Amino acid sequence: MYLLLKGHDYEYEIKMLLNLFYQGEKYDIVEDIPPEGVTIETVVCENYFKAVYYENGEIIETSSLDKEYIKDLPSESRERRKQSKRLLKTLLYDVASKVTGMKQPWGILTGIRPTKIVFDLIDRYGDGEDKIRECLENHYKISPPKIDLMMEIVRSEMGILSTNKDDEINIYLGIPFCPTRCLYCSFTSYPIDKWMSRVMDYLQALEKEMEYVSKELLDNKKVKTIYIGGGTPTSLNAEQLEIFMIMIDKHFDVGSLEEFTVEAGRPDTINGAKLEVLKKYGVTRISINPQTMNDKTLEIIGRRHTVEDIYSAFSMARRAGFDNINMDLIIGLPGENFLDVKKTMEQIKKLNPESVTVHTMAVKRASRLRESISEYDLISDKTIREMIDMVYHECKLVGLNPYYMYRQKNMVGNYENVGYCSTGMECIYNVEIIEEAQSIIALGAGSVSKVVFRDENRIERIENVKNVEQYIERIDEMIDRKRKFFA
Repeated sequence: MYLLLKGHDYEYEIKMLLNLFYQGEKYDIVEDIPPEGVTIETVVCENYFKAVYYENGEIIETSSLDKEYIKDLPSESRERRKQSKRLLKTLLYDVASKVTGMKQPWGILTGIRPTKIVFDLIDRYGDGEDKIRECLENHYKISPPKIDLMMEIVRSEMGILSTNKDDEINIYLGIPFCPTRCLYCSFTSYPIDKWMSRVMDYLQALEKEMEYVSKELLDNKKVKTIYIGGGTPTSLNAEQLEIFMIMIDKHFDVGSLEEFTVEAGRPDTINGAKLEVLKKYGVTRISINPQTMNDKTLEIIGRRHTVEDIYSAFSMARRAGFDNINMDLIIGLPGENFLDVKKTMEQIKKLNPESVTVHTMAVKRASRLRESISEYDLISDKTIREMIDMVYHECKLVGLNPYYMYRQKNMVGNYENVGYCSTGMECIYNVEIIEEAQSIIALGAGSVSKVVFRDENRIERIENVKNVEQYIERIDEMIDRKRKFFA
């Protein structure tokens, strides 16, 4: 497939949108229409936008729009460029949709935070929901069911975001170790068995970063939430975990937190001793993530535990006094059908967690699944849609309502990940990180701090190296990156 780009440099955005219709297609950039093959031309000129689909040099489909729509925006402004991209993508969507006969549930959206668009529209139009819905459907080509989902989630998030204060920040701490690497995973994680000898070196480096943050960056600031992720933090043994929790307690005012989350994640890393440690040091929310309640699938994706282990871990957590437990699921896992997901939902409902986060399978670039994709049959878009609808209704039946959402590249069917929870059990940190409404200072290997400048509508990122050995050896440099930024 050939691409002819005239009057703009939106190559990345054009390719991302076309990938929704032509997955895996390769594109050659050309300067003229070739006499053979398929060519897609996109044009931004003085008076109009245009998208054209050619086959063997002949026009098959075209769509254009007058530039009057952006005439009032300053010629070199960021907003004008943003709206130009959107308009051109809308035209390209119309052309690709007519040629392929396909509709995309999220229309022209390829970003990971759809609800941010709703918040932008609220700032522009106020609370006029009809106007916002019209804009989402006509300007972004989003389907009505997804608009309903967006509006429901935004209403929930407003309850959290409306209480944000300027003197609050959030803390993320990364533990990049796991028992094994799951088939679909692309996170920074290292097998704990091979890295056990370096765990204490890592924790000492992490404490050094904690000490800097607590002494230098928290002046007149309140830590609202702490989120410990990974990897799987409970890969640490009980002794290491307690040492880590003592460090946190030493450097942060845990008692004043609104929320303290630990990704207990893998059921095969959970035992009574570790749960007692987490409870002792003030953790209020944990995740126990089965991904599926089918033993055969657990084996395929590389998990070293069974469904029975999931029940056991959940029961231990309840006995330890945890009354805010999340469970992560993935729909569209290799080999699973609609009935498998239905079975998983039935078992999750019996456990009755306070929240369930439902991920749509994504084929991530750095995952083992991507490397061996030809060995697996991925599910059809139609079946994924049926699974998503079923999960939504099953969650609703037990009082779990959607409260946050995000999307990823290369998701099966171009769908979404949604967090569901019972009333009042929303994860504050999840809402803050998705809406980028408050600063998050991130510590540990592979972590990325996001500093929000609300008055300037700007976000700056400070990255730590991903490699554990480099993080340990270069911890002073990681601290200096933060020091220079905040200076």
